[in-house]
Amino acid sequence: MTSQTNHASAAGTWKLGDHTVNRIGFGTMRLPQTGAAFDPGAAPRDRDQALAVLRRAVELGVNHLDTAAFYFSALRSANELINSALAPYPDDLLIATKVGPGRDPAGRWTEHAATPGQLRAQVEENLRQLGRDHLDLVNLRIVGNGSVAERFGALAELREAGLIRHLGLSNVKAHHLAEAQAIAPVVCVQNMYGIGASPQERELVDLCGQQGIAFVPFYAIAGTAREAGARGEDSGAVAAVARARQVSAAQIRIAWTLHQGAHVLAIPGTGDPGHLAENVAAGALRLSAEELAALDSMDG
Repeated sequence: MTSQTNHASAAGTWKLGDHTVNRIGFGTMRLPQTGAAFDPGAAPRDRDQALAVLRRAVELGVNHLDTAAFYFSALRSANELINSALAPYPDDLLIATKVGPGRDPAGRWTEHAATPGQLRAQVEENLRQLGRDHLDLVNLRIVGNGSVAERFGALAELREAGLIRHLGLSNVKAHHLAEAQAIAPVVCVQNMYGIGASPQERELVDLCGQQGIAFVPFYAIAGTAREAGARGEDSGAVAAVARARQVSAAQIRIAWTLHQGAHVLAIPGTGDPGHLAENVAAGALRLSAEELAALDSMDG
């Protein structure tokens, strides 16, 4: 039996589009391979282990998955793993995906932002891989500079056609959000954010909160290590608070993330069942004002 403190509901809930989701979700970026994400030379993760982690996440109350068609390794695709592990999908499960960047079959990133036609193809690819007739939430990840209007407008048309239920943005600034909102509702912003974030980054978190938009940080645990994953060791206030609480540094970073506002959702990812349980349990941690002040003073 799963105790309340080891269940994703311990972190509280947020209304993401038309779904009420637990604020602890699960990011699938690291599922297809071991080692650094997006490394073409990384070894594929054991398939049975990846499927087991997804099923266990749902058992632990996770009902918000973050994925993308470009999350793949030589032999594994995050979307295909989700489909195999969880279909037919639970009614309360929200699967968020993202479009914009692209990778060729060898895993190399394409250089330019997707055109409207390519965005439609990416949406259709996600539909096919996930085995669905619509996508719950599609985040447009901004690549490069320039207006988002044409690309977000293309996704808004697919929303009107019923292929997408809700739209979000990723890797954006406040002016991107305003530009997109003039075209269609935005339910979520997904940016890199964690301990040591700049005041400017914090302003966007606050702006989203004021407007009732979910803010979904990525690399909240890994920080500047990004695709390489969590640090082997942590120092400073994170390590001190973790020692005092007798929990992992990763759990402290997740707890700090959830303390940034009721609209902030965590999507830590892992291919390890033990780390999954720790990540979910972090949703029950309540940090003191003194602990938060010490963590806020860190550079990253």
